[in-house]
Amino acid sequence: MANENPQQQIQIQDPIPGGGEYSNWAHIAHNKEEFRMTFGNVMAPAGRVTAKLVTTPSHFKSIVNAMMENLKMYEKAFGAIAESKPVEGEIGFKSKD
Repeated sequence: MANENPQQQIQIQDPIPGGGEYSNWAHIAHNKEEFRMTFGNVMAPAGRVTAKLVTTPSHFKSIVNAMMENLKMYEKAFGAIAESKPVEGEIGFKSKD
C-alpha cells in the first residue's frame, strides 16, 4: 500500500533584511475571531511600527506557550530576567482634538 500521507516540504521565504527588526514596544488587541499584534521601535521623540501580525486565538495561544517555554529555557541558562520598572508620568499617543 502506498504512503497515504506523503511528507510535504514547505519552502519559507524571508524577505526581511538582516533577519529581523528590533522592537521595544508592543500593542496587542483582540476580538472574538483574531488577535492583532503591533510591534514598534520607539526612541523619543519618535517611533515607527516594525511589524503587524494578525492570527487566530488558537495560534496566538500556541505562540504564547512557545514564548513562555523559551523564556523558561533562557532563564535556566542565563538567570532570571529582571522586569522593567513602569514608566513614570504620561506615555502614549494622543490625537490632536
